[in-house]
Amino acid sequence: MLAIKNAMILDGKGNMIQNGTILIRDEKIEEIGEGTIEIPSSYQVMDVDGSIITPGLIDVHTHLGIEEMETGEEGEDLNEETNPITPELRVIDGIYMSDPAIEDARKAGVTTVQILPGSSNVIGGEMAVVKMRKDIVVDRCILKAPSGMKAALGENPKMTFGSKGKAPMTRMGVAAMLRQALIDAKEYQDHFEKGETTRHLDKENLVKVLTKEIPLRVHAHRADDIVTILRIKEEFDIEVTIEHCTEGHLIADYISERDVMVSVGPTMSPKSKIELKNKSWETPKALADANILFTLTTDHSVIGIEHLITSAIMAVKHGISEQQALQAITYSAAVYMGVEDRVGSLEKGKDADLVIWNGDIFDLRSDVTHTMIDGEFVFVNNDLKNAE
Repeated sequence: MLAIKNAMILDGKGNMIQNGTILIRDEKIEEIGEGTIEIPSSYQVMDVDGSIITPGLIDVHTHLGIEEMETGEEGEDLNEETNPITPELRVIDGIYMSDPAIEDARKAGVTTVQILPGSSNVIGGEMAVVKMRKDIVVDRCILKAPSGMKAALGENPKMTFGSKGKAPMTRMGVAAMLRQALIDAKEYQDHFEKGETTRHLDKENLVKVLTKEIPLRVHAHRADDIVTILRIKEEFDIEVTIEHCTEGHLIADYISERDVMVSVGPTMSPKSKIELKNKSWETPKALADANILFTLTTDHSVIGIEHLITSAIMAVKHGISEQQALQAITYSAAVYMGVEDRVGSLEKGKDADLVIWNGDIFDLRSDVTHTMIDGEFVFVNNDLKNAE
């Protein structure tokens, strides 16, 4: 049982508590508020002397643990390039919790991430929301699985398979394959319910999309690809999120009419291919102005997970408010993944996932001093301690 006092608390939902206190018990936030909160005598007290506390940061689109750092080809498990349609895959079967980048996440105050298959396939498989706990058993770190089905439009799938002389070779082919897979899943659902077929894992997993148990989370950079997936969303009456949304600022008004959430990034990356030529920091501002729920992502390992806060700082530099930026990597990110009842904001009853900073979180010179997940400190900045 722990009491953290004398903090400036930014709760992730736009509220600020001066001289705040947080009581933590049994992995949860027991109480939070002004310094007048009574601290039971049985609680250990941690005086942070005016430091800033935020919710644990959340990155909604990463490849942590399936594209291992410091390993090379042997550690790459994010793309099953033998078939463009692989909804039967489950990312949890490939996550290596000893990936050094997971420690980088903890050091940077990132406590929860969504881990996705790559974007080589038209349909890449199921994804999961995972906490960055100090545990090598991924099953004990899962917050939600499955949390979505990965799909991809645009250059990646058509180049992956077109270069082998296989379908899809065009954007038309990519969209057609996605449609056919959804149609096949619907037919399977109808036959299975009548007892006319045995289980097929690929179609069974896609049925979860058709019944809105999970959303289809679609890699789409260019405006035409974004419009295509919004068209398919309406055709099949499914829930969709737009992953990357690089040209979202060009059609923000159109997106705003389609009831979707958007993940923006990795905007810090170079314009490494044609469909990124209009990549711009204008995108978060345009989406915010259009009242679209958006998040920010590193797409680790495209940009290192430690630069999630850097991405937020850059977005502030280009026009969004600090409140919008913090929400994009805390509460809005939790809503995006459907886990806002557990994480994303500092509130009574939620998981005790938080970060303590020694200065303004939107100043790159500030450091994370402590990262907590489920009431346990998973990172303490001993370098700062030794310097004192």
